[in-house]
Formats: sequence, C-alpha cells, structure tokens
Amino acid sequence: MHVLVTGLSGFTGQYVKEALVSAGHQVTGISADLLDADAVAAEVKEIEPHAVIHLAAIAFVAHGSPDDFYKVNLVGTRHFLQALSEHASDVKMVLLASSANVYGNTEGMMRETTVPAPANDYAVSKLAMEYMAKLWLPELPIVIARPFNYTGVGQSENFLIPKIVSHFKRQATEIELGNLDVWRDFGDVRSVAEAYLGLIEKGQPGETYNISSSAPVALREVISLCEQLTGHQLEVNVNPAFVRANEVVRLSGDASKLRALLPEWKMPALRETLSWMFSEPGKV
Repeated sequence: MHVLVTGLSGFTGQYVKEALVSAGHQVTGISADLLDADAVAAEVKEIEPHAVIHLAAIAFVAHGSPDDFYKVNLVGTRHFLQALSEHASDVKMVLLASSANVYGNTEGMMRETTVPAPANDYAVSKLAMEYMAKLWLPELPIVIARPFNYTGVGQSENFLIPKIVSHFKRQATEIELGNLDVWRDFGDVRSVAEAYLGLIEKGQPGETYNISSSAPVALREVISLCEQLTGHQLEVNVNPAFVRANEVVRLSGDASKLRALLPEWKMPALRETLSWMFSEPGKV
C-alpha cells in the first residue's frame, strides 16, 4: 500500500517508516502545516494514500502552551480528516494515534472499555480528538490506537527514560526526578511501530486498541535496572517542581484485544529496551 504518515520525521515516525518499508509498503510524509486546511487538502489530493497513520501531535505533557494541544491535536486532526474524506477515495484504513493518558488517574489494568478520565490538557485534547474522529465514521475507516508509555533510541531527553539513560551513560553523580512512586507500562517504540503496521493491515474500523506491555514497572525499578546494566550508581533527588499536581500514579493497560488481532505481536521487557538504548554509542 501507499501509506501516508504524518509526523514521519519524529521519534516514532522513523520506526514506523522502517516497519512499513520492511513489510513492502510505500511511505510518504506530509509537509503541510495541519493548521492550514487548504495546504493539507492539496497535499492529500496529490498523495492519494491507500492507508494513513496519523502521528503528528504535541505529545510532551509538560509542553508550555495548553492552547497548542487543542490547535494541533484536535483542530489539526480535523483538517486532516476533512482532507482525507474529500481527496482520498482509495483509503482503506486511517489509524489515529491517541494516548493512554485519556484514562487519567484510573487505577488498575485499563481496557478499551474503561471510562476515560483525562487529567491534563494533553489527555483532554487526545480524547476530544477521538470523539471528533467518530464524526467521520463510516465515511472513513478509522481505528484509534491508545499507546501507553514507550521509549527507545532517539527519544528526546524531555521524556523520562531517555533522561535517566543519558545520566547513566555519562556517569552523572546525581539526577533530579519527580515522583518516584509511579508505575508505568514502558513499551518499546519498535513494537509500537509493529502494532501500527498490524492495525493498518488488519484493524477493524471503528475500534480502539490499547498498545501496552501490560507489565507496569515502578520508577524506582527503572533506576535499579539501569544500575544493573551499567554498573554505575547515582544519587536520586526528588525535585518538587517535577512532581505534577495531577500525576497519574499507576497507568497500566490490557492489550489483549490487540494481541487477539495480532497473535505474533510482542512487546519486549523493559530490560531489553534499556539494553538497546545503552548499546547505541552517543545516542539515547
């Protein structure tokens, strides 16, 4: 298929491109600003995609301007869907990357049927995007993906795991972090990319799929794993400024729906992902 990927040059996009090309698909990015509806429409008309993976978004939860979440994640996505509905008559699947942040502070193992309770502007913008996208069904064959936390080589140090890995790589003596008593599903970006590939090939339009390890790890354990892999120890200081007021304490997802659809799909253990990140010289 000819697959259009927004956010192709981003962290996740590079791995999605690799997965798609390896599977024999043709990949094209988009250069238009999603807030420019006319430019988006013109580019979609020229590309004529068979499938779409929409990754472009403001994804850093602590991003400075709350307005940007809604402009890009919601309004920008609407412009994109409008363009697809008008100029992509051969499109077979449209995958929208949402986020497990839509579940908010809900404790336990979250399923796609868990009632959303977003606790920050990023999460609200993503949930609003999901509801808005349903307006295009059944006109467009849309699937929603809700990835839980994931990481890998090339992710910005704005994010937690790359920050920790970088400190260990340069053998820093100390690191400042926020709440150490949080639990997360830390997935691997390579497996997330494989899940996106599987969803555009086999996903059911109108459905939502969690992408997660289903094996939450405490932040303290992340530090311990890094110590084991590097033989280096550092002092961990909790900076109150890094502790979010609406911190999601335990975020864990049930990916059984995705696994039923893609039986061969796997998510490596965090230790394997960290080992990969440490093995890349000069890169996190």
